[in-house]
Amino acid sequence: MQEQRKVVDVDRSSAKPRRFVFVLLHNFTMLSFASALESLRIANRMIGREVYTWSLIGEGGDTVSCSAGTQFKLDADLIELNRDDTVMLCGGIDVQEATTKRLLGWVRREARKGLMIGGLCTAGFTLAKAGLLDGKKATIHWENADSFAEEFDEVVLTKSVFVIDGNRMTTAGGTSSIDLMLKIIADDHDEDLANAVADQLIYSSIRTDQDTQRLSVPTRIGVRHPKLSLVIQMMESNIEDPISPSILARDVGMSTRQLERLFRRYLNRSPKRYYMELRLQKARNLLMQTDMSVINVALACGFASPSHFSKCYRAHYDTTPYRERGSHAARLSI
Repeated sequence: MQEQRKVVDVDRSSAKPRRFVFVLLHNFTMLSFASALESLRIANRMIGREVYTWSLIGEGGDTVSCSAGTQFKLDADLIELNRDDTVMLCGGIDVQEATTKRLLGWVRREARKGLMIGGLCTAGFTLAKAGLLDGKKATIHWENADSFAEEFDEVVLTKSVFVIDGNRMTTAGGTSSIDLMLKIIADDHDEDLANAVADQLIYSSIRTDQDTQRLSVPTRIGVRHPKLSLVIQMMESNIEDPISPSILARDVGMSTRQLERLFRRYLNRSPKRYYMELRLQKARNLLMQTDMSVINVALACGFASPSHFSKCYRAHYDTTPYRERGSHAARLSI
């Protein structure tokens, strides 16, 4: 692609470039990282001078692999930073394992300098584990939201694509890094430059921190039926204390039989079955992403007894909760 230089009305003084330090965690998501980095590169291109610089660091200072298996050469180990640096931790899959004691100690020390620190994709977990999000609003990839909420109740978790709260930033992953960087670029310079960068990225719909990360229920399930969507929203909001189908039906002005027919027609399963699958999906996330006991996972997903939970889990996933957790731990240790 041949990028077209665009004249933007910005201050062309010789101000010192703003440096971003990307901390690449093991198994980081390449899309989130690349989206942020490319936004900065294109901003320099559009202005015609270097207003942003960057470096890549990480534990060991040698190489690190992204979740796709590609290795990246690091510029340095976890070094001491300057007070005007902006830090971006880049997370991905199995972020709990990548969040080491050494990394947490380093993040806490650098945070005491008052640095602007962000967590891309799942790296919000690392910031929260370091205590840097206590009392602040934050976001994280929707797949990690259940486990995050269980572990960090002192953080105000949102469903936004990105959040800036004071000197802390978090994103939901994927292309949400673009939205965050465009916001930073607009604040540093102006919206004309941010729009020029978005144009180069073929990014035609810039999102704000008021936009949510997941598709709407109708889009996600491929069905545009208002009452069905409302029932599913109610189910998703009441995992720990499930609502009976009769009450769900009553709350949307239907009979239980009508609700049954609606689910069978559009989703090819009963409301009870669909609800159970939602609860088991959350349970699996908690088993994989937290150290919660199996009993507490069962309770958090609306199961009154561990035996009933285990029976339902095995019927759906063809393994027990205990074996699921054990096999996941074994994979991480390889």
